[in-house]
Amino acid sequence: MAKFDRFLIAPLNTGLVTDLKSFLIPDDAYARLQNAYVFRGRTRKRFGSRFMGSGWSSAVTEPLFSRLRVDVGSTAAVSGNFPATIIPVLTPGALWKIGQQFSVGTTVFTVVVANGALLTTGAATGTFNTANGTLTITGNTTNPSTAIWWYPSEPVMGLTNYGQSTINNKPSYAFDTRFAYVFAGGFWQRSGMDVTPIWHGDNLDFFWTENWQGPFDDDPIMFVTNFQVNTPNGPITATDDPLWYFDGTVWTAVTGVTGFYVNPGGGAPKTGPSVSTARLIVAFKDRLVLLNTIENNGSGVNVNYPNRARFSHNGSPFSQNAWYEPNAFDNSAIPNLDTGDGADWIDATTEESIVSAEFIKDRLIVYFERSTWELAYTGNEILPFVWQKINTELGSEATFSTVPFDREVITIGNVGIHSCSGANVQRIDTKIPDEVFKISNKNQGVKRVAGIRDYYVEMVYWTFPSDNVNSLHVYPNRVLVYNYKNGSWGFNDDCITAFGYFEQQLGVTWASQSTSWAEANFSWNSGTVAAQFRQVIAGNQQGYVFIIDAEESRNERALQITNLTYPAVSTVELTILDHTLDVGEFISIENAQGINGPITGLYKIITVIDKDTVQVNAPDVSGVYLGGGNSARISNIMILSKQWNPYLDKDRNVYLAKIDFGVTKTENGEITVDYFPSATNLSMIGQGGVSGTGALMGTNILETRPYSATFAPLEQMQERLWHPVYFQTEGTCIQIYIHFNDRQMSDSAIAWDFFEIQGLVLYVMPTSSRLA
Repeated sequence: MAKFDRFLIAPLNTGLVTDLKSFLIPDDAYARLQNAYVFRGRTRKRFGSRFMGSGWSSAVTEPLFSRLRVDVGSTAAVSGNFPATIIPVLTPGALWKIGQQFSVGTTVFTVVVANGALLTTGAATGTFNTANGTLTITGNTTNPSTAIWWYPSEPVMGLTNYGQSTINNKPSYAFDTRFAYVFAGGFWQRSGMDVTPIWHGDNLDFFWTENWQGPFDDDPIMFVTNFQVNTPNGPITATDDPLWYFDGTVWTAVTGVTGFYVNPGGGAPKTGPSVSTARLIVAFKDRLVLLNTIENNGSGVNVNYPNRARFSHNGSPFSQNAWYEPNAFDNSAIPNLDTGDGADWIDATTEESIVSAEFIKDRLIVYFERSTWELAYTGNEILPFVWQKINTELGSEATFSTVPFDREVITIGNVGIHSCSGANVQRIDTKIPDEVFKISNKNQGVKRVAGIRDYYVEMVYWTFPSDNVNSLHVYPNRVLVYNYKNGSWGFNDDCITAFGYFEQQLGVTWASQSTSWAEANFSWNSGTVAAQFRQVIAGNQQGYVFIIDAEESRNERALQITNLTYPAVSTVELTILDHTLDVGEFISIENAQGINGPITGLYKIITVIDKDTVQVNAPDVSGVYLGGGNSARISNIMILSKQWNPYLDKDRNVYLAKIDFGVTKTENGEITVDYFPSATNLSMIGQGGVSGTGALMGTNILETRPYSATFAPLEQMQERLWHPVYFQTEGTCIQIYIHFNDRQMSDSAIAWDFFEIQGLVLYVMPTSSRLA
């Protein structure tokens, strides 16, 4: 009987390493780590997601409670109809388009043509004119006097918390390209339902917010900017977006009589040069600081000062003289309000633009394009701030990539991911030094990078478009995952446009869940489902907002299926606007009304027609689509190990007999473990029949569920299982590849189950007398 050497690889802490060749990385490191990450000595499946809405009455309406929406009126009291009416949303600014939805009660209407009939999940019918916004609903007798909700389907461009309310219960606000929304009553709804605010940005104009203490401690003010003007150095236009502020009830534009005037024109208050907008707004030392400003020169012309910090006086930024420069005064003759008393500006001695900013304790770190500075407080009321350069070559490329910590700030720059301590700036991505250069520059991809810290699992997430993204797509398609406790890295496949936090979660109950018992991998005492637990939330390109949950093992169905047709036998064509999907990926079709087939089916994409259309092989799907369907991206775990050879220092080849995997027990889980010999990419699972030897190489399926109780009765009660996979191959090294095969990806019980490796034991022996 052969005598094997046994090597334990545990704990698993190193994560992804790409700066060295695969045979040189640590034993517990990975040459590829996709849709998985390292967490406290284990390698586990990527975070999942779930909708944040509550109060829905069916699986079809559930996604709508987590989607940004606008109340546009009500149906008639008796008939339930809605006569031809231009929905009351001010233009210019509103975008009418194919893919938008309306809902009345449990009936969902989907816009599938530019000016014609809507798909409808109920008995009612409707039409919508995308040229002028005219909506008509008839035959709606089941929903009289019912609110009509409109879903603009614009990308989520910002998520924030308004600093009002009790501890751990700050309301969440969201922004798309046009409107502000608040999460209240268990769903999203437009904030400022009178006539304002309406913004005019596109899918690159993200929203920066800042909470200020307000005139009174219990009356906070939230300032908002999307830094969108048509000509930063040119004439002011009607569709330039000013700064806005919100007092909990009313939204107010910082323009006209409420503008921030810096030098009264001709001595008249509320005239002359003023602030148009700014990239960043920061509350600092009892002053409001605007960074990278665009200013009205008093003659209707914008002038951009990209390296400027303009600050208010020490006090309320709404005072008449709050922004008056030194020696500026007006003729109002109002004591203490007619003369400048501390406001000013200071430009950094660089031509680079200010990109981002964040605090380290009480110090304001400001990132420029290729350098890092501090806006240092002097304590001198004559000159309260000065610029101090910290690093001359490392800056930030993305405004929203900056993530704060207690003793450092991390951001993504053009040459690396940097950590600033306040005294020094250095790269922290030395294990994956080339990955930052793979952020796509097409469609200004670096502006789409956004990051957030997940305190629960001690991770930072950055969403970004990769350089290998299909040229059809403009939105992010990957998430970079950083474990800041052990410095490990990984990647997820996902489309996220913005991150934020959510504190208003109600305690999750079984009645509030749409997942099945088998799909629910979280425990009921988990913090992630507790009331008012601070969750990370994310928004996507279609206006859905969902909770990022490390205890959830599936992605939420946050992609709307606008239409479903049959171009060929067994082929289903899906219209999913801005899907960011590629050939070979798997997606779900869920709750598609009018369709005969599984309520939930998982299918492989065989063709990408364009950015809005894909085709899947789905022979079990038939019927006429009525709308209401959604889709989820199915994440395939892809883990490529080190090229192992414990006898490399002895110049010997290695024979791998088996690996015992210590895995966390699951209900239905399994995964494929392929392997490659001698630094090749030849799959030994597939090569057994090809080689002509007739060797039976086995299926190499690692089961993470318990074996039959007949043969292993104790496994039904175990938390950790040790299951072997056999390999029977020899070479200069052996590398394993853990992934789901197509059969496993098509089975929701497997693809949506949890996966975690706690350790592994290699059974090996040396073979030849030299490496060959």
